[in-house]
Amino acid sequence: MSFKMKYEITKKYLTSKTKRRSGTKMPTVKFIVAHDTGNKGSTALNNVTYYENSNNSESASAHLFVDDKFIYECIPALTGTPEKAWHVLYNKTKDNELYGCDANDAAIGVEYCYGSKINSAEAYKRYVWVMACICYKFNLDPKKSITAHFILDPERKSDPKSGLADSGRTYEQLLKDIVLEYEDCTKVETPAPAVVDTLTKVIFTVDNKAFDGFMRNGSNYVPASALKEKLGDELSWNNVTKELKVNGILANTIFKDNINYVSAQFVISLGHKVAPDTANKKLYIS
Repeated sequence: MSFKMKYEITKKYLTSKTKRRSGTKMPTVKFIVAHDTGNKGSTALNNVTYYENSNNSESASAHLFVDDKFIYECIPALTGTPEKAWHVLYNKTKDNELYGCDANDAAIGVEYCYGSKINSAEAYKRYVWVMACICYKFNLDPKKSITAHFILDPERKSDPKSGLADSGRTYEQLLKDIVLEYEDCTKVETPAPAVVDTLTKVIFTVDNKAFDGFMRNGSNYVPASALKEKLGDELSWNNVTKELKVNGILANTIFKDNINYVSAQFVISLGHKVAPDTANKKLYIS
């Protein structure tokens, strides 16, 4: 099973061996914590740049920042061997209750950027997609493996509810949308059936002259030019719209081998008689 890579994840790593990025490897990835930046109007790049410029000021960070244009990964998760980020306080116990470990040791932190300067629909699509992508990469169940900062630290935090609410969205809908995105990005596409054309001899009874036509999906097709040559029908081709009219009637055509074909049903609609001889792969027109 593969995963549909709809968006690019751009590496923009913080300097290692600093307070924001220790460089410590994560022993495992067990779940995802959904965050928002809490800084309305700040872009993904704004946040990563701020973290880098203050990389030794405090031990606070996240793995990914997502806005309407970019998904920046500032601590390795999807684009490198996962490292720890400091996105939930260690003295909180809810993460251990839910997943048996501390979020900083086993969870990917994803930050949602929002505000009037950011296209919320595009940012939300990327936010949903990247969490579905994390689930795929680390074999996580998207129905069970996502929690939120406000759940793990309810006394202090409201994210990502607050960021989502800014654009009229809810956390509950986010969880549903991640599952739907995961299913969409991992579904096996059924290939379209191959088009098989069977040669048919189109015979005009006026002089029994034969032209090559074909049968596709049970329908016979006739070269449009033969209608003019043998039956005197008027053909009009619009080179701008790439449309063909026969006797002023717009025809649905199939363009094949540099020839426009029309269906036998269309020929009948013009007032001509059509008699198929399926056994012998012939079509008589008068």
